[in-house]
Amino acid sequence: MSEIKPADIVADSAIDPGEEKDWAAAKAFFDSLKTKTPRPPKPRYAVTIAVSSRTLFNMTEERKIYEEEGVEKYVCHQVEHEHEPLKPGVAFPFVKALMTVNARLRELYPESEELFDIVLMTNNHAQVGVRLINSINHYDLTIERFCMTGGQSPIGYLKAYMTNLYLSKDSEKVQEAIEEGIAAATMFSAAMQNQLCDHQLRVAFDGDAVLFSDESEIIVKKHGLDTFFEHEKEFENKPLAQGPLKCFLEALGKLQRKFYAKNERLNCPIRTFLVTARSAASSGARVLKTLRSWGLEIDEALFLAGAPKGPLLQKIQPHIFFDDQMFHIEGAKELGTIAAHVPYGIGQKYHKGKLIEQPGGKK
Repeated sequence: MSEIKPADIVADSAIDPGEEKDWAAAKAFFDSLKTKTPRPPKPRYAVTIAVSSRTLFNMTEERKIYEEEGVEKYVCHQVEHEHEPLKPGVAFPFVKALMTVNARLRELYPESEELFDIVLMTNNHAQVGVRLINSINHYDLTIERFCMTGGQSPIGYLKAYMTNLYLSKDSEKVQEAIEEGIAAATMFSAAMQNQLCDHQLRVAFDGDAVLFSDESEIIVKKHGLDTFFEHEKEFENKPLAQGPLKCFLEALGKLQRKFYAKNERLNCPIRTFLVTARSAASSGARVLKTLRSWGLEIDEALFLAGAPKGPLLQKIQPHIFFDDQMFHIEGAKELGTIAAHVPYGIGQKYHKGKLIEQPGGKK
């Protein structure tokens, strides 16, 4: 057997310049194709929002079939009803608001690819895809990228799709995404429906363990409020570490600045809110200075000093509200706010201020 030399490998694997030119010509032709349907932006420029099928659509009935009768019956049901559009789910208003922002961006920047790109990320089988496509087309949603993993977890694909935010109803998958360093939250339906703004995307964030790390919250839980206030005063000029949703706020800010550049600040179709249990005078300065150090703006900052968040959120009417503590999620839901739980930080070990008993009697 003759010996293969490195030089031979390089020669054999080298790309024919003519072939490379053909590929470039083919790509240029594809990019120049015109269509009435807006094409999805290139992922490296886009703000990519991955939503599960159960957040985009209400699949309660279908889920029940899956759990009680198994996957084969579930798939057969979906195929038999594939011409019946699924009903809107909890993420539907959020997705419509993203599309509204995209429409405004395209008016101002017709050639720009700095847009929201919505990806359907689901562990559904491909046979179910026809019903999902029919439902998306029925509601005229601009969702061109799909990931259907046939019963396997889709989390491994999130980075490949360059995901900025992942929304699901499966808390385990959301936890897995957070551990992979991807902004993610578990969505919950509101107990009643509030009227949402149809011309502006409104996103509300909690602060600690959402936009920021849980470092200050750890002090509250372990040492109490007085020590927390002293700590925040001492380290007022030291920025907090980033939390799991900081990168999403950053992505929203990038798109907001495109409107500001066109003198559209007052008519910007994106509005952000900080809704925090912190007290303004005692611990608010560090939060605002942290955002400033990151070069990020928040449109409205609401410091509630421990008061319930639900009534304020009812006034804001956000398309989505992110919080790390389930009792704030529950309070928001009760008053009609679409809430999303971020399973991050020390708050996951507590409920309504009390340490949750861990398996084996551990705390």
